[in-house]
Amino acid sequence: MLPSNYHDQAAGLRRSDAAPEGLPRPPPKVIAITSGKGGVGKTTVTVNLGIALAQSGKRTLLLDGDMSLANVDVLLGLTPSYNLSHVLEGRCTLEDTLLEGPAGLMVIPASSGKKRMAELSSSENAGIVHAFSDFKRPVDVLLVDTGAGIADSVLTLSAASQEIILVVTNDPASITDAYALIKVLSREHGVNRVQVLANQVANLGEAREMYAGLERVAEKFLNVTLGFLGAIPYDEWLKGAIRKQRAVVDLYPSAPSSLAFQALAKRTEAWQPGLPRGHVEFFVERLLQPQGMAA
Repeated sequence: MLPSNYHDQAAGLRRSDAAPEGLPRPPPKVIAITSGKGGVGKTTVTVNLGIALAQSGKRTLLLDGDMSLANVDVLLGLTPSYNLSHVLEGRCTLEDTLLEGPAGLMVIPASSGKKRMAELSSSENAGIVHAFSDFKRPVDVLLVDTGAGIADSVLTLSAASQEIILVVTNDPASITDAYALIKVLSREHGVNRVQVLANQVANLGEAREMYAGLERVAEKFLNVTLGFLGAIPYDEWLKGAIRKQRAVVDLYPSAPSSLAFQALAKRTEAWQPGLPRGHVEFFVERLLQPQGMAA
């Protein structure tokens, strides 16, 4: 269990990490978590990674980018009053949608069951990212939980991010669809680097074998570099946490999957902010800084 004063400690860490007064904070790391097919545990990975980062003192914002089948709020047992569909309709600002999760994780929910949100144009998807212009809270890490597959929203949000974590399970359909997504991101959006995370595996050997197969094909046919990010083990504690609408790193911090998520958070913390890939990411980096601080 977390110590009773954990949130006070985390808040202190976040304050100590603040930039000197009068100077702009560094732009946040922008990380998309995506998958070629649904049902591989992508959102569970995003939620637990976000909380693990928040527990380490990082100001972490999680954007639910699964536009029509959003479920981050469901996994955390949160009840939103507004979501991204209301932002697009002009009914509220991005900050009005904000929910607070465990360890101070900030969550921007999307809508669920709205067909129109699954059919957004590229300009509307970019408009969601541009809505960050009015978001005034300082952020160290922005996690974007995309949808699955190669829909416009998935491609736009993934290509706008500095790093992409591709969640794959040891299932032929998952691996085939993961390759298809990498191919489209590489050939149509200029993405040349993808981090692969094996999920729900029995051991690290299984994960490495699965990654090696994907890497061989990508190296042969695509101009993209894959990185092996490690693995999240199959874990009954994780399943139990999901049933309780809780994150395993919050509810069972010593579970095998929790330790893997904590290790994953440490690996992502070591990443250096990369150069913007395109116009949308440039806006993300600039507009998440406090007003008046952008160069």
